[in-house]
This record gives sequence, C-alpha cells and structure tokens, in this order.
Amino acid sequence: MNGRVLAVDPGEKRLGIAISDESGTIANPLAVIKHVARLVDAAAIAQLAREQAAVRIVVGQALDSEGNPGPAARRSIRLAEAIRSQTNLPIEFWDESDSTRSAQAARIALGVSRSKRKGHLDDLAATVILQSYLDAQVN
Repeated sequence: MNGRVLAVDPGEKRLGIAISDESGTIANPLAVIKHVARLVDAAAIAQLAREQAAVRIVVGQALDSEGNPGPAARRSIRLAEAIRSQTNLPIEFWDESDSTRSAQAARIALGVSRSKRKGHLDDLAATVILQSYLDAQVN
C-alpha cells in the first residue's frame, strides 16, 4: 500500500487519530480530538487527513464475539457517514476489538510508569487499529 493512511478510534468522549508513514507500513499516534458533535468531529478528521496527505481513512469498529456490530459499531458507522460528507477519500472499517487493551499492554511493555499510564489511550488505540490494518494489507 502506498500513501499515508489515517485511522480513527471513535470514542464517546475522545477520538484517537493515528497516521501511517508514506509507505503504509508503520503506524504512529497523531492526535486526540475531543468529541464535540459528529459533523464537527468529521470535519476535524477530514482536515487532518488533508494536512497529512492521507489516501485512505480507516475507522475502528467494535464487533462483538460473533463479529456483529453493537451500539459502538453503529456509532462508528454514523461517524464514517459524516466523514464521507467531508471528504472524497475512501473509508474502510476495521475491527477495533481489544485495541485499548493492546495499547495498555504496549505501555506496560515499554516500561511506562503506572502514574503515566493513567492518561487516555485514544491515540495509541488508533495506532493499534491502524497497525493491525496495515499488517493485514501486506498478507
């Protein structure tokens, strides 16, 4: 995959944003957006995608154990629809199940002190989602 990919971890209070490198192989945290309203959030995401010269947007979607969308996944779908109204970039969904838990485990593995692990994980969760998506594109 060539070109930068922007990923969104949609949360109720904050949205984590991650961006890939130009080659589309390595994900990095980019930003955390405080949730305001769906259209405002979508406009901010579309603006970040333009600023980062992204070629695609990946939206995290939480699926249940059977792979079906729950209430959070439906929120992701509504956010993606709002983003589509702000940009012509292709938008894909990617299963975000356990992304926050993976981000927490990564902080622990990196030796981040307990007091510094208390902050939000939204941008790291978006990075976990994006890296999972990028890795799947290679295989």
